[in-house]
Amino acid sequence: MSERNEVTKVKFWTPLRLVCTVISLALLAAFGVSSCNSNDPPYNANRTAPSRPGAMVSLPRPILDAENRAANGGPIKLADYSGKVMLVNLWATWCGPCRMETPELVKLHKEYQDRGVELIGLSTEDPYASAASVAEFVKAYEVKYHIGWATREVALGLMQGRTNIPQSFIIARDGRILKRFIGFRPDATPQQIRQALDEALKS
Repeated sequence: MSERNEVTKVKFWTPLRLVCTVISLALLAAFGVSSCNSNDPPYNANRTAPSRPGAMVSLPRPILDAENRAANGGPIKLADYSGKVMLVNLWATWCGPCRMETPELVKLHKEYQDRGVELIGLSTEDPYASAASVAEFVKAYEVKYHIGWATREVALGLMQGRTNIPQSFIIARDGRILKRFIGFRPDATPQQIRQALDEALKS
């Protein structure tokens, strides 16, 4: 086994990640709602500018044009999907609620891909340290939608100071953020995302 793989293994299950996963699973079992705080460097910087609830904010050019590293090697640029409805999901392999949400995202992708919806999953983890775990994740969950890593600017720009994950954004054809979901509730979130996607496709 290579030295890089050994380092990756050591970094992956840190005490913080283990605690977050255990707590998240307990909360999900108790209350049906859960999220993790993304503390993956360098994506954990705090910002004080909150997004206004219900505000329809357009994605700025730096976020649209940023080249996020893709799991298949090529870059993922949100600008490449301009004119289409997008579902952008921020997640991490160590995040329990993200793992619980992924099968629902796989279903959503199957339901909406023929209707022109682009589903893009961007991990907040370090792309080098988590390359193996992301590849295993994609294989285990049979993920067919776009998977990669958010750049620091994209992660911070979308999160707007709210670093809890998972976070999902429904983006209209004209680049407006129509809806933002933070955390995952199995009894509510999938249906709410479907409703938001249907509204976006009608607009």
